Amino acid sequence: MSHDHDDRPQLTAAQAAAVLNPPAGRNGGDLVVESLQGLGATTVFGLPGQHALGMFDALRRSSLRYVGLRVENNAGFAADAYGRITGEVAPLLLSTGPGALTSLAALQEAAAASAPVLAISSQIPTAGLGGGRHGYLHELRDQQASVRDIVKSVHTVRTASQIPSAIAAAWESALTAPHGPVWVEIPQDVLLAETTLPVVSAMDATPRELYPRPELTIAAAHLLSHAERPVIIAGGGVVRSDASGKLRALAEKIDAPVVTTFGGKGAFPWEHPLSLRSWLEDRHTTDFLEDADVLLVVGSGLGELSSNYHTFRPRGRVIQIEADAGKLESNHPALGIHSDAREALADLLEAVERREDAGAAERVRTVLEKVRARIEAQELTLEQQVLAAVREALPDAAPSFWDMTILAYWAWSAFDARRPNTMHSAQGAGGLGYGFPAAIGAAAADPTKPVLAVSGDGGAMYSIAELATARQYDLPLTWLIVDDGGYGILREYMTGAFGETTGTELARPDFVALAESFGVPAVRTTPESLAADLAKALATPGPSVVVLPSLLRMFEPTHL
Repeated sequence: MSHDHDDRPQLTAAQAAAVLNPPAGRNGGDLVVESLQGLGATTVFGLPGQHALGMFDALRRSSLRYVGLRVENNAGFAADAYGRITGEVAPLLLSTGPGALTSLAALQEAAAASAPVLAISSQIPTAGLGGGRHGYLHELRDQQASVRDIVKSVHTVRTASQIPSAIAAAWESALTAPHGPVWVEIPQDVLLAETTLPVVSAMDATPRELYPRPELTIAAAHLLSHAERPVIIAGGGVVRSDASGKLRALAEKIDAPVVTTFGGKGAFPWEHPLSLRSWLEDRHTTDFLEDADVLLVVGSGLGELSSNYHTFRPRGRVIQIEADAGKLESNHPALGIHSDAREALADLLEAVERREDAGAAERVRTVLEKVRARIEAQELTLEQQVLAAVREALPDAAPSFWDMTILAYWAWSAFDARRPNTMHSAQGAGGLGYGFPAAIGAAAADPTKPVLAVSGDGGAMYSIAELATARQYDLPLTWLIVDDGGYGILREYMTGAFGETTGTELARPDFVALAESFGVPAVRTTPESLAADLAKALATPGPSVVVLPSLLRMFEPTHL
């Protein structure tokens, strides 16, 4: 392939001199940080380790802001949240072996939630690669094998000149729909070796756009335009692709009720006349969805939680728009459209005919009244009071991050997120310890807004070390810890299944005293004073902790 000479970069004399005479004292780590800067990164997360020191030494010669957490898994959760909030790639710097392996649960959550995390891990020296047992510190037979089933793509570097291209390829992979975590690994000796390569300049790693095929858009538009009872399920893909406005316009054009999945919270206005809200773990909602003659599923794979634990059996035609080809028709036969949600909704909006249904809003009201009556019959006033207090205290634009705890399980169904991309939880992979470190990542992404983390006492113990991180960087976040003396949801599950519990009851610290020992102000609250205490904490600069001793219960499931 020939190139026109005019296409070659035109350098000034000063630029040419800089290229030909790069500064001394640079190593492979500098190529890593220069590549990240060239791609547009501004913030990196991570934890130093012996094999990764070349990268960390190079950070001080860069303009990148480093947010260091105390545990690699928590650093991964912080990067995950940064990626969700900004839609940008979140670099995560890790060391070899134990450091790399400790990040895996966070990378699983990033994969499940389609968060663009770029994990860059060191490796044992190049001489040790290939599976031989050399006895290097942190040595694994095949480090990649531990991550390959979790991340979208794996990129291996063996020489310094490969670093920029590997990072650019990983960056593009992370941002190509569906977003997700990617993995680059670089041997210790490559990171430490001095380099005379030119300083990396701006790089292009534009992700591929994923457009719907036009014949599928036409077929879907025809089904929706002529449906008698169309309904829309909006998943996390709507939020990630910033398609909430297009979703609303489509729903209003065809008078279709909309339910949002737990990952799609905020994708559709809670108080809209067509909003079924998020009561997916409710048989009344499930029945309504089954009765649709055309069901449009956007940005959801209709997994366990979105299908009321796989009890959902659609009777009408299903149209599924999904960026992850593996999720297309994985649970239900459908007209499968492999596309980014935003692009597909834009095309559908143009192609559908206006359809009026005066009774749609009334049918929505009827379902919500049935749901309300079912919950009220269970006398769960305390739980609803606590959730309402959180909603009252939290500013509309403030992001919240919820651990796997009973209050979060309530929030999935009953919490009005008010804005797209403000409510996030670990329900993708379901691991404990997400809430507080994720809030750190969000606060690092936008320190102009307060951030809320919600954990139970069991999940909080995964993340206590990060109180030091929040204090060190003086981040504007409040941590609500609901203290019920155990793994509350597992206590309920075990009692229901076996009549007694094993391993669910926990000794725990005085969380107020513990937070204060980190220099983080804390208060013990009650359900009655929660709204005021939480609002005050959120309005105060820097980190804070609010502890609510309370035993909350779950509403009865409908799938059993």
